[in-house]
Amino acid sequence: MTSHPNTPPERQHISSGTVWEEEVGYSRAVRVDQLVFVTGTVGADAKGNILSPGDGYAQTKHAFAKIDDALAAAGATRSDIVRTRIYITHMNHAADVGRAHKELLGDVRPATTMVVVSELWGDGSVVEIEVDAVIGT
Repeated sequence: MTSHPNTPPERQHISSGTVWEEEVGYSRAVRVDQLVFVTGTVGADAKGNILSPGDGYAQTKHAFAKIDDALAAAGATRSDIVRTRIYITHMNHAADVGRAHKELLGDVRPATTMVVVSELWGDGSVVEIEVDAVIGT
């Protein structure tokens, strides 16, 4: 997936097949050369039901399972992650989400931002996570 100096980089769109991707017009992830950008991901099942409502720790683990699938489809792994953006609905979720983030990413230690927002998609959703990865890092 390398490009020549006068050729625009190849762009790969990865879909997870959710109805929202089609309705809103986005991809679960986009790969351009060695860069992978994964859309904000909540802990929901294939039908859009929020898993573990109100539980930031469990939802972080559910979100990363979906993130892992998107990364794999792009030819990346969790160890390629260089940045995470975490959105939580209340500061009281910060410790649990942070603990799960550390357990899941360990020595990867990406640059990370955590922001409190007023609401997320899905009743009971308390965390949404975006990741950027560079394949081969």
